[in-house]
Amino acid sequence: MFHHDSREVMIDMGELTLTSQAFDDGDRIPDEYGYTKTNVNPPLEIDGVPADAESLALIVDDPDARKPTGKVWDHWVVWNIPAETTTIPEDWNAAAATVGTNDFGERDYGGPNPPDREHTYRFRLFALDTTIRLGPKADANTLESAIDGHVLKRAEFEGTYPA
Repeated sequence: MFHHDSREVMIDMGELTLTSQAFDDGDRIPDEYGYTKTNVNPPLEIDGVPADAESLALIVDDPDARKPTGKVWDHWVVWNIPAETTTIPEDWNAAAATVGTNDFGERDYGGPNPPDREHTYRFRLFALDTTIRLGPKADANTLESAIDGHVLKRAEFEGTYPA
């Protein structure tokens, strides 16, 4: 007799993906998204959000900044993005979400601005089983602590930007 394990039904085999029409994973981020250029976020596409996700969080950072600045530099920190979001348009007004404070001291997207050489920037998306109660002064470290234990799925892609 076949025994059906109901837990198998709960497994979501889909993959959470984060992409951009402006550049492919690992490619060069177009100049206009740089901090000293138009400084607007690139358009992002989200797919595969689990049905039980309550919200999304996004962190854009620069791990290559450790050498010149002594830390991973945070460029954009956003949480409580509605789980049904499939597109983040260029120059997004994140009114439906909460925008935290980046390492430029701004509550906004801060584009790539490497001080010494080409850097690689990470766009990290998290599907969460909750909404996050943090104030707008929160930074990426505070957000990462708050989402610990609440991440259903994660996605990441990268782009490079020259000095």
